[in-house]
Amino acid sequence: MFRSILMKLENPKRPLLGPNVYALEFWGLLLPENMFKRYFYLSMHVLVTIFTATEYVDVWFVKSDMSHLLNNLKITMLATMSVCKVTTFLYWQKRWRSIIEYITKSDLNRRKTNDMTKKNMIDNYTKYCRKITYFYWSLMYTTVIIVMVTPIFKYLFSSAYRSNLDDGTEKYLQVVSSWVPFDKNTLVGYLAASAFQSYAAIYGGGWITSFDTNAMVIMVSFRAELELLRIDCANIFSEEGRIVSDKVCNERLRECHKRHVELVKYSRMFDECLSPIMLLYMFVCSVMLCVTAYQITIETSAMQRFLTTEYLVFGVAQLFIYCWHSNEVLYASQNLRWGPYESVWWTKDVSYRKDLFILIAQYNRIVAFSAGPFTQLTVATFISILKGAYSYYTLLSQSQNVISDSAQT
Repeated sequence: MFRSILMKLENPKRPLLGPNVYALEFWGLLLPENMFKRYFYLSMHVLVTIFTATEYVDVWFVKSDMSHLLNNLKITMLATMSVCKVTTFLYWQKRWRSIIEYITKSDLNRRKTNDMTKKNMIDNYTKYCRKITYFYWSLMYTTVIIVMVTPIFKYLFSSAYRSNLDDGTEKYLQVVSSWVPFDKNTLVGYLAASAFQSYAAIYGGGWITSFDTNAMVIMVSFRAELELLRIDCANIFSEEGRIVSDKVCNERLRECHKRHVELVKYSRMFDECLSPIMLLYMFVCSVMLCVTAYQITIETSAMQRFLTTEYLVFGVAQLFIYCWHSNEVLYASQNLRWGPYESVWWTKDVSYRKDLFILIAQYNRIVAFSAGPFTQLTVATFISILKGAYSYYTLLSQSQNVISDSAQT
């Protein structure tokens, strides 16, 4: 049954991006042509954006409670990232459509090959894209479900919590901390607020999963194109150990050059769309990881520690997957220049060697993705973010210890 559901997400016209484009359309990031559906999705986006604004309002009311404040900031910053992703995706809708169409077109062309080595590579990275997509979806919605069921779980299994609610010494645990224009400490108000918060959590999760997995698969596609292009460069002058004709050599030279020019063009367009988001992502993840790590140390409930740890794992995985795939593209781009040297270039005359030198010069244009104008998106950058988050965590812990010691004295 589960397999049949996944098969419905496949699209023979988009063998690589099928499930990803389906998710983008389902959650309204790729707006439909139908005007009614278009305005429906836009209204859904506006509602979640308004909800994110109410989270910021709620910060003011919980600023005196460190535990609630940190929990609010953690969720609010993630929601802000979701809003920024969707806003930029809608603003650069034509660019994203162009990138998706380029990826689809190049992928379909790659699949026409009869080379078994290439076929195996294509099958492997397609399976990898499916695994990373479904893993990310599972991780995200595990987090969303945990956030939604935590209040129910606490109410059902904590008699002390129910008793405190009855005598008014404790307030209802919210799905997501947010401000509402009515009293959410009454049962009716709490249920109404929880319904809106659950909607925002589910829809925000859809935004994150569809945007992130689409970006990750596009990165994998760029890496695959670079690796396959290196193989084609190595075979410019020969095929199965035989030297090919001059006409075929010229066609292959032109094709390799054309493919790389297109790849550089669309990779830069992709970086222009993603780079501002990744710059904000780095800052948000640094703060979010710091806050989550600190919450784990101050939580007394084993269940709350587990839930917070799961959130921390999601935050780390979210950033790592971006940095890892960007790092893979960078190294594949750097290694591409070796492709022409792996050909039997010494069997050709000087004119072909000059053409090959021009091709190598073209390949010196490295494909790399960045986080704003400051740094490239690599594993080294990911490690630096973790170090920064740990530094913030240490500073926060020490400042709270100082405040506690001062209060005791």
